[in-house]
Amino acid sequence: MTAIPLGRGAEFDRIRAIAERLGPRAGVLGEDCALIEIGETFLALSTDVSVEGVHFRREWLSLEEIGWRATAAALSDLAAAGAAAVGVLAALTVPAAEPVATFAALMDGAGKAISSVGGVVLGGDLSRGPLLSLAMTVVGRTAAPAHRRGAQPGDGLWVTGALGGARAALLAWENGRRPAEGARARFAHPEPRLEQGAWLVAQGARAMLDLSDGLAADAGHLAAASGVSARIDLDLVPADPAALEEAERCGESPGTFAARGGEDYELLVAMPPEFGGAGAFALTRIGRVEPGSGARLLLKGAELPLGGYDHFG
Repeated sequence: MTAIPLGRGAEFDRIRAIAERLGPRAGVLGEDCALIEIGETFLALSTDVSVEGVHFRREWLSLEEIGWRATAAALSDLAAAGAAAVGVLAALTVPAAEPVATFAALMDGAGKAISSVGGVVLGGDLSRGPLLSLAMTVVGRTAAPAHRRGAQPGDGLWVTGALGGARAALLAWENGRRPAEGARARFAHPEPRLEQGAWLVAQGARAMLDLSDGLAADAGHLAAASGVSARIDLDLVPADPAALEEAERCGESPGTFAARGGEDYELLVAMPPEFGGAGAFALTRIGRVEPGSGARLLLKGAELPLGGYDHFG
């Protein structure tokens, strides 16, 4: 097999190169989860790595929050597949001088995150290294998995929750300010949207992914996988109230600020044209699927060249 069509970015150039090198030794690369069919269900698997100095700093978060956040990031991939959680395996790398309490605190946060969605800690591995690193592998199951591919022209593009809170916290910390409490909570304690993902699949979701690299980047990946164009109206993008002050500091509209922010771990989903929304959770229509390619982000009708997070950019 090979990689599904991916959007732009240095990280995804590397995935394409890996898929080409592996050739028939690889399954389908580039989805949020690896899916293994077992009887009438699918096993959903995903790994997410959180590295000190790249994804978090200890002066920003407690050890328990670091464990929660790393686990929630991996669980968000299960949400994008519409899967229910079974459990998590945690591979921790910790400096040799750290006390045993460090391991316990990290796993306390991880345990709380997985138990919040009905799963358990299944096992893992421990190693020493120069910095904290958490490689979290989540296991889930679903009878009808969602994919990044499948969006069709005419579908509506919808997003769960509100965006930009994590970016607001990050910018505040990087500029020596204390983040607004709501923004800090969005960064430190993201809530994986497993129930929402499963509900959207039941309502006929055509394509879905989680927003880890930011709406501006991730919309391009959904468009590439589906062979379509994603048109997004930035005036409709729901900005987290905790992000409004930082957006004003940056001189950006709330929707533009929100679209550029990564690590919100909300869901972007393409739904059939007749879908009318949901009352049980926040869900906002922000655009539509059109013929063509790539993502087009428009503010008051003018297209803006926005990007998101790229690990190797």
